[in-house]
Amino acid sequence: MEEKQRIIELRQMLHEHNRRYYVLNQPSISDYDFDQLMRELQDLEARHPEMADPNSPTQRVGSDINQEFRQVEHRYPMLSLGNTYSQAEVADWYESVSRGLAGEEFEVCCELKYDGLSISLVYEDGRLVRAVTRGDGIRGDDVTANVKTIRSIPLVTSPTPSKGGEQYPPSPTPSKGGEQYPPSPTPSKGGEQYPQPPRSFEIRGEILMPWKEFERLNAEREAAEEQLFANPRNAASGTLKSQKSDVVARRRLDAYLYYLLGEQLPCDGHYENLQAARQWGFKISEGMRKVKTLQQVMDFIDYWDTERKNLPVATDGIVLKVNSLRQQRALGSTAKSPRWAIAYKFKAERACTRLNEVTFQVGRTGAVTPVANMEPVQLAGTTVRRATLNNEDFIRSFDLHIGDYVYVEKGGEIIPKIVGVDLEQRPIVAQPVRFITHCPECGARLVRYEGEAVHYCPNETGCPPQIKGRIEHFISRRAMNIDSLGPETVDDFYRIGLIHNVADLYDIDVQQINGDGSREKSAQRIVNGIEASKRVPFERVVYALGIRFVGETSAKLLARHFKTMDALMNASLADLQEVEGIGEVMAKSIVGFFHNEANLEIVHRLRQYGLQMALTEEQLSTSSDKLAGKSIVISGVFAHHSRDEYKALIEQHGGKNVGSISGKTSFILAGDNMGPSKLQKAEKLGIPIMSEDDFLQLIS
Repeated sequence: MEEKQRIIELRQMLHEHNRRYYVLNQPSISDYDFDQLMRELQDLEARHPEMADPNSPTQRVGSDINQEFRQVEHRYPMLSLGNTYSQAEVADWYESVSRGLAGEEFEVCCELKYDGLSISLVYEDGRLVRAVTRGDGIRGDDVTANVKTIRSIPLVTSPTPSKGGEQYPPSPTPSKGGEQYPPSPTPSKGGEQYPQPPRSFEIRGEILMPWKEFERLNAEREAAEEQLFANPRNAASGTLKSQKSDVVARRRLDAYLYYLLGEQLPCDGHYENLQAARQWGFKISEGMRKVKTLQQVMDFIDYWDTERKNLPVATDGIVLKVNSLRQQRALGSTAKSPRWAIAYKFKAERACTRLNEVTFQVGRTGAVTPVANMEPVQLAGTTVRRATLNNEDFIRSFDLHIGDYVYVEKGGEIIPKIVGVDLEQRPIVAQPVRFITHCPECGARLVRYEGEAVHYCPNETGCPPQIKGRIEHFISRRAMNIDSLGPETVDDFYRIGLIHNVADLYDIDVQQINGDGSREKSAQRIVNGIEASKRVPFERVVYALGIRFVGETSAKLLARHFKTMDALMNASLADLQEVEGIGEVMAKSIVGFFHNEANLEIVHRLRQYGLQMALTEEQLSTSSDKLAGKSIVISGVFAHHSRDEYKALIEQHGGKNVGSISGKTSFILAGDNMGPSKLQKAEKLGIPIMSEDDFLQLIS
């Protein structure tokens, strides 16, 4: 009984510490102490499975099991707001509200418009029970499992109003005459108390990716030569819609809440309700203001047009709402948007600066990217010196010349991009930008494959960025998974001549990398990680080789078709194109890779070191052609295996995974909560639906 009581205590403590850290930014214990409490709770929950709770703080990490999002109807429609870029139209809106209220006095709540993904959170008896995206305003996707990983969203509301000067009274009135008023409300000293949360309520807000996390994520994607997210909003949206909640947890999304709905709200005032919600544990913007005049509205807009650049998250405007809920109901809504609210959008900031030089960077795959080097210019709060030019076609579309004065914007206010040229300022002697013909790193002549906009350096085995990039790809998690190594270590080892290709990794011993003798533990960890990689299965070895155009899925297809490295190495162009999903361009790349003597030597050495060069006897014995020729769609949530495991089983038995339903679909492997749109389409096309148990029996 004592342990069960301790579980309840720990959950309450950790929920409160989460609130202090992620909502109030006032941590009261160290990270170490927090981790110790979390570990204690995990141990106790493991001993008492009967105490399982989906809203326990231990469930914040998410799951790696794929999920389909089911559609849920909103209790209250999520209308979009009318937008304007004009302060004159803001004044028109203000006057229309006054007319609509027949001259009755009203207050306006001024809020920052956060640039993220709208979310609706439903709480019952103080516990989060559902999180739904805006969708079409009537129905949205149920993303509850993903939202539970966001630390600033409470899983349970605070049972009592917080104490200690954290209460926020109605905001001070912005001053006139251009004075800057503080960006956050002043905490009250009297300890104002707000009512307990209603038994049932809905609170809406915005899911965001902070600038810091956005930059970190894009840096990781750039290093892996993956497409960058254009802005934090796209990154947040893509993350929240991830089929795996553990991915959402790793990307550290944030949330600000801005609207409370329900039958028994504490106050008639929208602003006052949000201050109550702050007491219940919700993250409410401290930039919110309640004002009484049009001039105060304009002061708020002018202040944040500049100050927003100092915020940790992206904003793209201001939202103005009539504060009284009674007056909101009186004003009503049009078919698309409420009459009692409007969004003022900030204009994208643009700067003009001189293009001094174009340089060229070489990535892991040999892709060559042109970069504009410009006179430094202030833009959206930072100094911009460089901008990507994408490819030769992009350069030609602007007819860029060295010395041009170019217009630069920040895509999503973070990624600099050239959006135009001031031709009137072009110097008479300016020379057009020419795309290089040879690699700036190794001198090899560049190639451009048919149908691609990118130029490549073909010298895969002699170009330093490609060599280091291939090693980094080889050790990555989805390839050989040597997690004790990283890009900086690879660069150090390459620079001192310890490694020249992936095979050299297996010659490394502790003495070579122990330095002055003080790094023995880390050196041993690296050597152990390299040794452990010898057990990585054959299909991942194929992927790890880094053959151009061969991705993770293609590597699996090749491994399961040819079964051994020797068979793959000796395959002809025609043999390769017999594999479903392997086209001519990829087939030519594979043949070219294995006709390169340096690559053959690397594969030979990897074989000698003991890497897996064939499917195992177990893989061969469990393979079959029971699903040969069948195209299968997976949908829903499964009990026995994850979606990735079912995809592997389908491939193992000769079937093909497809993402969408068509007349060619053989059947749908359906778990719980199959998407209604997929079910409807399957019924319309007459596609059979197979349960998880029936599928396992079929391939057993």
